[in-house]
Amino acid sequence: MSKNNVKAIKASEIELQEKVVAIKRVAKVVKGGRRFSFSAIVVVGDGNGVVGYGLGKANEVTDSITKGIDDAKKNLVRVPVFKGTVPHDAIGKFGGGLVLLKPAAEGTGVIAGGAMRAVLESAGVHDVLAKSKGSSNPHNVVKATFDALNKMRDPYAVAQQRGVELSKVFNG
Repeated sequence: MSKNNVKAIKASEIELQEKVVAIKRVAKVVKGGRRFSFSAIVVVGDGNGVVGYGLGKANEVTDSITKGIDDAKKNLVRVPVFKGTVPHDAIGKFGGGLVLLKPAAEGTGVIAGGAMRAVLESAGVHDVLAKSKGSSNPHNVVKATFDALNKMRDPYAVAQQRGVELSKVFNG
């Protein structure tokens, strides 16, 4: 977590929507053959700048999704959303995953692939240009997207820190 997202957000205080990013069947080889279980990556968000992700593992799909939702509610962060888009360019990295986020004009929509799209929509970003480079593994893409979002600086805080008006932050 970065410095600007230190304050923990309580899941009980806000209405969260869940999105399942990926469900994988994993196998463990035991004496009698293979034992299958499921892992699910889930993203939760309020559509207004609060988002979190979680990983759930269980022998049943529904149980793994439920565990993922519970885990996601424990890892909520607040991300700056400015006029329905991200405030500035950012690059996020995690493992082999690399994600590039750029602000977009109103009406552009979420131009992003699979795992990234789920995170951005849950965060309440309506217009963004995003590119996933490197690994397409959903685990790494989700974590890289969170890394990029955590690097975002709130434009209001930047304006206050610099002692200038908000319009001056973007227009120099």
